[in-house]
Amino acid sequence: MTRGDHSRGGRSPEKRPLDGSSRDVSARDPLLVRLRAPIPIAPLVYLRVLFGGIMVWEVVRYFQHGWIERYYMRPELLFTYFGFEWVRPWPGDGMLVHFALLGILALCVAVGAAYRVTAPLFFAGFTYVFLLDESRYLNHFYLVALVSLVLAALPAHRALSVDAVLRPRIVRSTMPAWMLWLLRALIGIPYFFGGIAKLSPDWLRGEPMRMWLAERTDFPVIGRYFTSEAVVIGFSWGGMLLDLLAVPLLLWHRTRWVAVVALAAFHLTNAQLFDIGIFPWLMLAATAIYFRPEGLQRVMSAIARTRSARLASSDPRPGARTGSFGMALAGVFLLVQVLLPLRHHLYPGDVNWTEEGHRFSWHMKLRDKEGSVTLLVSDDARTWTVRPRRYLARHQVSKLVDGPDMILQLAHHVAEDYRRRGHRNVEVRAIASASLNGREPQALIDPTIDLAAERRSLGHAPWILPLEIPLERRARNDHDR
Repeated sequence: MTRGDHSRGGRSPEKRPLDGSSRDVSARDPLLVRLRAPIPIAPLVYLRVLFGGIMVWEVVRYFQHGWIERYYMRPELLFTYFGFEWVRPWPGDGMLVHFALLGILALCVAVGAAYRVTAPLFFAGFTYVFLLDESRYLNHFYLVALVSLVLAALPAHRALSVDAVLRPRIVRSTMPAWMLWLLRALIGIPYFFGGIAKLSPDWLRGEPMRMWLAERTDFPVIGRYFTSEAVVIGFSWGGMLLDLLAVPLLLWHRTRWVAVVALAAFHLTNAQLFDIGIFPWLMLAATAIYFRPEGLQRVMSAIARTRSARLASSDPRPGARTGSFGMALAGVFLLVQVLLPLRHHLYPGDVNWTEEGHRFSWHMKLRDKEGSVTLLVSDDARTWTVRPRRYLARHQVSKLVDGPDMILQLAHHVAEDYRRRGHRNVEVRAIASASLNGREPQALIDPTIDLAAERRSLGHAPWILPLEIPLERRARNDHDR
């Protein structure tokens, strides 16, 4: 019997895994095969175009409103993140040039031009801006940094792109399924952990939503109902439940359109009620990646006009690198994103008060803090009262009670300033009080501690005083009035 006859005999040919190895993966790990299975590349390309376009819009807004000068060029002090003290703004007009380049890079990402260069550069350039000042921390800026990192690592330029027109050989119509699940997880994580964070006593009792709605009774049509207790609880609990259920509802085809309508109402209302920038538009548009990728593929195929830009057929098999290695990196990345929002449980006290572990945890619109900070600076001879406005911009002063770490950095900066003037044995203490979600004000920082002698760390800061005033006291006083 010839070799050809043998191969057509009673035994079926040996199955080979998609990554080209000799192991029969389908028999031993069907989940792995499903994650590597080829699916339409359209969701990845869609997110690239959507994301790049929104970021061009964001850069234009920064120029239009003068935010580059206000936030990054005029302040004397920018609050750095721990471990990134070396990140500093460009001198002169360098920040204006930086944002202009960000806009160009975002446009290149959207159209897929020199993508393997422009996408990583955009991630690096935007993350640099994000790290410049803690007082400018925004959850959607953190999300933008994460999305730009993931997009830079994935082959989002292989269809409907300038690169695909110039280099037809790179065109692909498929991607491994794990890439779509990575994108869905990335968009779903803010919803899920945002909902988990709302399972707090204050939020479940309607605070600070009650305070915010009471200030917006001029909202069209429904604003007159904003002081109703039923509406307050409806907004608080409805937002929490929608955050928790958004991803499951989007994944199940029977409830997908229900979820889309509910999320559209949620994000459009938030865009009108609160100043949260591009976040609602990015999240709302990104819900399309939860639909079947074949639908997006048909739409994008209809959009494509030239043969080189068309979602052409190609070898659907992901190589070993994009299979095993890529999935391993994606798994590590998602593990970090799941663990990071939980780290505040390692610190004592209410995270909405101490702020320890608050950032990078999707604690969105959960607390309303008002307060004041005054520094007492002393040397061997006398004591001075120092107002933060002497060193900070207005927007930074308003954020001080939202981050005790920023108060510590300000104390170090002031102490160094006084040392440069020739004062010796400089000590800095803070008289800081704050009101959380309408409570009576209480001391935030231990006024007996010399903050100039305290070192920054990722550990618990014992000089932050615990929250002692319960919400009930605030509610009872309001009722009495």
